[in-house]
Amino acid sequence: METNPSSEFVVQFWGVRGSIPSPGPTTVRYGGNTSCLEIRADGKRLIFDGGTGLRMLGKTLEPQMPIEAYMFFTHYHWDHIQGVPFFLPVFNKGNCLYIHGQVPQEGELMKLKEHFYKRVLHTNSPVPVREIEADLKFRDIVCGETFNVGDITLETRPLNHPNGAMGYRISWQGHSIVYVTDTEHYPDRFDENVLHLAEGADIFIYDAMYTDEEYHNPKSSRVGWGHSTWQEGVKIAKEVGVKKLGIFHHDPNHTDDFLDEIGIQVKDAFEGAFMAREGLIVSAI
Repeated sequence: METNPSSEFVVQFWGVRGSIPSPGPTTVRYGGNTSCLEIRADGKRLIFDGGTGLRMLGKTLEPQMPIEAYMFFTHYHWDHIQGVPFFLPVFNKGNCLYIHGQVPQEGELMKLKEHFYKRVLHTNSPVPVREIEADLKFRDIVCGETFNVGDITLETRPLNHPNGAMGYRISWQGHSIVYVTDTEHYPDRFDENVLHLAEGADIFIYDAMYTDEEYHNPKSSRVGWGHSTWQEGVKIAKEVGVKKLGIFHHDPNHTDDFLDEIGIQVKDAFEGAFMAREGLIVSAI
């Protein structure tokens, strides 16, 4: 089912916050929903992560049902799955969702399908699993593998995050969008996995939850929390020739005004930078 012109290759942001939703009067311009983005390429819809932004995407898809979509998870921390039980297409007959994710590294022999039903949906939602009427098809990903969705190529690499996470490079017709969240930089070197994914990317979406000052704050250090800074994102973008750098996974305590100030600084440091906000659409072509 084609949802957009086949020549389109864009990313649309539906949730840009990290950790916990942050609604309120000081977050209306950038939005308070947690991680979820949609990539449209080759007439296909690819959805990355299922934070609360996924609910908003589901509402916009309702008039288009039945739909076909491909879902990909970076990991299963709460802010990346909490929108799944409220994603309308899951509960409507005729929809087909291809769900991809890394097999959870919890010392259990559990496939993605089992994990999805037991941990993502059932225990976190009052809606019985029997109410799911969409056709859900699951694919376990071994982190580091490369695979295709039609003519779209997806490459994966492990990220430096507590309990693990997976970054994605999505390539189509010589262009690429890279999604790297949640990840923490190393103090003395670049992360080779991140460099590999980001090399020459048209759009590089990066976990920039903190500023350097917050990250290194001696009174409340964020070192070891599994996230990075916009300054580190700029370093990577310059190192590997990224065209556009998307500052993403905003701290829930960062207000619109604070993010405006960061946006000015990032733009001064890297001309192709932009601040991710809900509803923003950026083209890779």
